Amino acid sequence: MKPKVLITHPIPDKGIKMLETKFDVELNSAVGILDKKDLISKLKDKDVLLSLLSDNVDSEVIECATRLKIISNYAVGYNNIDINAATLHKIYVTNTPRTLDETTADFVFALILSSARRIVEADKFMRSGKFIGWGPMDFLGFDVFEAKLGIIGMGSIGKEVARRGYYGFSMEILYHDNFVAPSEIGFKTIRTDLDTLFAESDFISVNVPLTKDTHHLIGATEIKKMKKSAYLINTSRGPVVDGKALYKCLEEKSIAGAAIDVYENEPSFAEGLEKLDNIIMTPHIASASMQTRKLMSVKAAQNIIDFFEGRIPEGLVNKDVLRK
Repeated sequence: MKPKVLITHPIPDKGIKMLETKFDVELNSAVGILDKKDLISKLKDKDVLLSLLSDNVDSEVIECATRLKIISNYAVGYNNIDINAATLHKIYVTNTPRTLDETTADFVFALILSSARRIVEADKFMRSGKFIGWGPMDFLGFDVFEAKLGIIGMGSIGKEVARRGYYGFSMEILYHDNFVAPSEIGFKTIRTDLDTLFAESDFISVNVPLTKDTHHLIGATEIKKMKKSAYLINTSRGPVVDGKALYKCLEEKSIAGAAIDVYENEPSFAEGLEKLDNIIMTPHIASASMQTRKLMSVKAAQNIIDFFEGRIPEGLVNKDVLRK
């Protein structure tokens, strides 16, 4: 009898087809976040869960899924899964490492350039029919070339953001990461404390995972340390930035602007942000390229296949389960 797999939402076909050759696959095709009761019900007879970052796989879900052996998260982050509960129940948890570094770094720069050059504002202006001719003071922005780029979290994505800034735009790179030395990066960077990074950077890119230590890492106090001409970019996880504090600071024009792809309570966001012209808001699409999403589906499927064929999955995140 083939092991049973639940895929909570449609993903690119390549990964699904890989699984269908070896497993009994149930694909939930309903639109929107899968209700917790429905998730528990669907998992009763399943050996495998292929989840998305929007699926809340908490201790209750894990305890009810008595047949579950592996959770393959279709994401690099895995804060949506109770890792301790999974390990306690001897359930492997995997992610899709090194699949979206380049794509996300590209998107960070799309947000940096769009913010600095006020592209979204200008697009709305054109569509409204207000353009009556070129003006020397219209939509003045901020040069990215040779600006200071501050990176919070110099992991694999942070390094790619830094690389683009350094080589593509001759930017001075400041970063804060207690675990990555400048010698590990391969080009000139300056490791500094957060206070200095906030005070000196023209653009700040947030690239940390969501943990208890990074929850609301950036609030009103931190934002007000930034230059009035600076921009905040967040493509990591929503709760890293206090959304209400960000709204207030943008409304008061404490900084020039922000661009965010992630939100505290997705799909909801802090009330009022949508009314501001000095923020760009995108619907969690930093990894949304055809190539990357296909590769993520392959990695998620391969993690499952490796587990059942007796190999340690490349994306295993709760390595303590190996000692259980």
